[in-house]
Amino acid sequence: MKKLTLVATAVLGLLSASGAMAQSTVTLYGLVDAGYNHVSGLKNGSFNGLASGIMEGSRWGMRGNEDLGGGYRAIFTLESRFEADTGSMSNRPASGNQVPDRVGATVQSTLTNSLSPAQLAGLNGALAAQGLTLPAYIGRLNAGLADSAFGVNIGAQGNRLFDRQAFAGLVTPFGAVTLGRQYTPGYLVTAAFDASQTQSSLAAGQVASLPAAFDIRLSNTLQYGIKTGGITATVMYGAAETSSVNATGRFVGAMAIYKGDSFSAGAGYNTRKDEFGNKSLTNSVVGASFNVGPGAVYGQYATIKDDNPSGLSPLIGTINAAFQPSFRNAYNTAFRQDARLMHIGYKFNTGPHTIVTAFNRLDDKRPVNADTDSYGVTYTYALSKRTNLNAVLTRFNNKGPGQLAPGGNGFLGGVTASAGTDSTNVAFGIRHMF
Repeated sequence: MKKLTLVATAVLGLLSASGAMAQSTVTLYGLVDAGYNHVSGLKNGSFNGLASGIMEGSRWGMRGNEDLGGGYRAIFTLESRFEADTGSMSNRPASGNQVPDRVGATVQSTLTNSLSPAQLAGLNGALAAQGLTLPAYIGRLNAGLADSAFGVNIGAQGNRLFDRQAFAGLVTPFGAVTLGRQYTPGYLVTAAFDASQTQSSLAAGQVASLPAAFDIRLSNTLQYGIKTGGITATVMYGAAETSSVNATGRFVGAMAIYKGDSFSAGAGYNTRKDEFGNKSLTNSVVGASFNVGPGAVYGQYATIKDDNPSGLSPLIGTINAAFQPSFRNAYNTAFRQDARLMHIGYKFNTGPHTIVTAFNRLDDKRPVNADTDSYGVTYTYALSKRTNLNAVLTRFNNKGPGQLAPGGNGFLGGVTASAGTDSTNVAFGIRHMF
């Protein structure tokens, strides 16, 4: 079974590939992962049904490689997601278009406190003319936001054929340059030092998934990577494809990973700007792993900071122009992030058996203090080198206004019935790689 499927399909794997291969090759590859999924604590009780991507997101792709001689190779990767249970290219959480309770409460309190009595009366009067109250209107906005943003490969850019990866590049004796839609450097570090390697609801990022605490993949990126000895490093620039002098939407990231025989360590950094040129989601992450007994201990620590959440403009654009600045401030306040993500886990293999156990904590530093812990165990039994059976047991403990539900590698879990409601995930699946 592949140890780091995600990383192996990114530039890290390309850099380490040998030049001694056929002059030109195109490889079709993929993975199908499906099974039974149970999630408790949802508004309508528990979800029980089939799901795709319990351990890893189902996908198919093509990799191309042409040996140009002299240590130069032309490469490309095109990788598309699909849902094994429905055949579609996108999915939504089992909780549907529900948002965390704190979003509506924060938006309403921010509006009430920031608007003058006359402005608030004008807003309520305009809503009353439509037969709405302020809470009902906020609820309608929240549902629309969830429909366009809470899910995988949905919204304005949804149903992209090659949503997972789409890039071309050149490998040289001096490193590799790739252009297109790619994994971000900071996220590659979180994947490398997660005992689950981002697989299942036990992965570290599951407790920081709504709103998304990391940019996992980005389009319109240029990346340079090198590999020398045990060190792999990349730098990435994301072009916003705009002429704005404020560098709206632009991204910068970098990472370095050292891998030794019994010890590995790495660090990464991502930062981008929102559509108005303000500093938006920013991450710093450090991680390490070292061999202990029959397996390895993994650990990581990441910071999550976002004072100017991106992507809210379509929602704000539906609001009366006179009130747009107030609603923009209110929703920015509701979706800001300031948290620390911690992970420690142990993974070991013995024969066909692979067991992972881990503990994750999202420590929210905002006044709302929406903390979430998760812990559990996953078990994999290899039927062959390509096919395995999997079992997952993960518990989410939501504290205060924390409200996250566990998902899988290929889908979001969404939110629980109410703030502070905990959730348990039990899943059984089969995964085949080709």
